[in-house]
Amino acid sequence: MTQTPFVLVSNRGPVTFSDDGEITRGGGGLVTALTGLVSHRKAVWIASAMSDGDIKRAREADGHPFSVKSPLGGEYEVRLVDSDAEAFDRFYNIFANPMLWFIQHYLWDISNAPDVRQWEIDAFELGYKVVNDDLAQAVIEEIDGQEDPVVMVHDYHLYTLPGIVRAARPDVFLHHFIHIPWPQSDAWRVLPAEIRDELYAGLLANDIIGFHTQAYRRNFIQCCRDLLDLEVDFERGLVHYNGREIWIRAYPLPIDAEATEKVGSSPRTLELEAELERRRREHLILRVDRADLSKNVLRGFTAFDLFLDQHPEFREHVSFIAQLMPSRTDVPEYAEYLEKIEALVAVVNLRHGTPDWMPIQLKLRDDLEEAMASYRQYDVLLVNAMFDGMNLVAKEGPLVNQRDGVSILSENTGAHEELGEFALSVNPFNIQELADAIYSALTMDPERRKERIDGLKAIVTERNPGDWVDDQLADIRSKAKANEAAAS
Repeated sequence: MTQTPFVLVSNRGPVTFSDDGEITRGGGGLVTALTGLVSHRKAVWIASAMSDGDIKRAREADGHPFSVKSPLGGEYEVRLVDSDAEAFDRFYNIFANPMLWFIQHYLWDISNAPDVRQWEIDAFELGYKVVNDDLAQAVIEEIDGQEDPVVMVHDYHLYTLPGIVRAARPDVFLHHFIHIPWPQSDAWRVLPAEIRDELYAGLLANDIIGFHTQAYRRNFIQCCRDLLDLEVDFERGLVHYNGREIWIRAYPLPIDAEATEKVGSSPRTLELEAELERRRREHLILRVDRADLSKNVLRGFTAFDLFLDQHPEFREHVSFIAQLMPSRTDVPEYAEYLEKIEALVAVVNLRHGTPDWMPIQLKLRDDLEEAMASYRQYDVLLVNAMFDGMNLVAKEGPLVNQRDGVSILSENTGAHEELGEFALSVNPFNIQELADAIYSALTMDPERRKERIDGLKAIVTERNPGDWVDDQLADIRSKAKANEAAAS
């Protein structure tokens, strides 16, 4: 399969361009995962042109692939697709976010929302499907004339794309990896049946569908049975659809330990760490997240507030650093959530702070080296997401930490399936449990702290992105052989 044409497609690409052509690394855990993939396999990476700079660069390339070097290393063959601006806005800001994101993270308060009206239906028909078709046509062009092409599709933005590609090229091998949670079947019933069926039909055009955890894999199979009345096999991970057999698999995403440690020991990281060490209090609690509703930031701060109420002896002895990257600020729900975060931080700091001590330090920026400096110094790492596909922070933090820091980890993160044994597991909705976990972590015996972080480091370093890629490529080869056997 070494010479087999290989195409990678996602909404976000490995880099983004500013208006003046400056190149920055694409954001998010998905880009981290996929850069690991393409470093192990020659591929053309197709993605949406998301910024004005991206659009300019796409037009300069006349829609063709071009080589680009990431500022953090790596060279990629990238093809950027310039969709109609209104269609992309509908696709991204109305249907993918928040509609699909909220469904897949159980974020809708279904007694109040969503109210599906023509606005949302149009966003699907005139936005989501349009952008999916634009990217699908780029894929079809890239594999034109190629024998036995392999296309790897990524995430929730592109559920209808595989069906379009399959219709044009029945011989294509399609593999779709979903990086966010897959909820149980009732969560999907907020969507009109015709939209839901179309999304599933697109997904089931794939040969293999991958998730981070066994739980999400089981949920998907259950949805196929409950919502579509399809024949399924839970034990073997199979769904039968339109005479085809689709494999449903779990591939937990590892981090690139070597690359993470390199950034964690860079000169700027160490300089920032030294500054942090000079200013820090006796105890440091850390969270590094996007300012996303699913990350459960408000409950984390509320639990810290409760902890200070119940354990006043820690006042002025502990600091909570929260490095949050503003996310999807064009979506009203996200803008409102960021305002609530800032307001709650102000309240907690006013209630407990002193002239020379601010309990919560809120940093609204995306700075990888600054995050790494904090990783090295934390005593407690808080990951209390309501639901999360994987959560790479839970893996990166323990790897570079220098203080035998304790991880508090939501049982609803994908990472918990691997790391739960050596973390303090919490129900992300239980504020008292979370406050108690903070106290337990800060008062834990040093030997137990070391045992826990050593266990986490052993798991985190056991596999690398190359292993993740190899597992998927091995299944692609096996499934391709099975397809050939079935066809003959």
